Amino acid sequence: METYLALGSNMGDSRHYLKQAVEQLNQHSEIRVLSKSDIYETDPYGDVPQDDYLNAVIKIETTLSPNELLKTVNDIEANLDRERLVRWGPRTIDIDIVLMGELEIETPDLIIPHKELTKRSFVLIPLKDIYTKEMLKGKTLEEWIELSGNADEVRQTNESWD
Repeated sequence: METYLALGSNMGDSRHYLKQAVEQLNQHSEIRVLSKSDIYETDPYGDVPQDDYLNAVIKIETTLSPNELLKTVNDIEANLDRERLVRWGPRTIDIDIVLMGELEIETPDLIIPHKELTKRSFVLIPLKDIYTKEMLKGKTLEEWIELSGNADEVRQTNESWD
């Protein structure tokens, strides 16, 4: 199933953590990374004082169920020293399941499409780099980005995946 994951990091060597997350995802027998957005620098989300983030979105193909994929991304976050100490706090890596085919799921542990997707330009702008459909939830990505009101918090970088 075609799936989009949002990646973010603002601790240590953020580019390294993004790359390691992608490599670990790609090493999973039921996940294949198809494409990667550019890497963007973004202001932190929420009220916790912290450094800026590096953010990206990747498109994967997976045969995992949504819950299996959630467990996999949580395991990768743990492998990369993610600690969940403060909501919206600094982190070595954050991996969110943004979209998973046409699935709509709402459980206590998982909501797909991601419930904050249309409010976060730090996800929408990189998603726009690789998203293959014209519309998302009835609007274009450009419309969602404008409605988010926070596109100015996302900046192009010279960071690369190489």
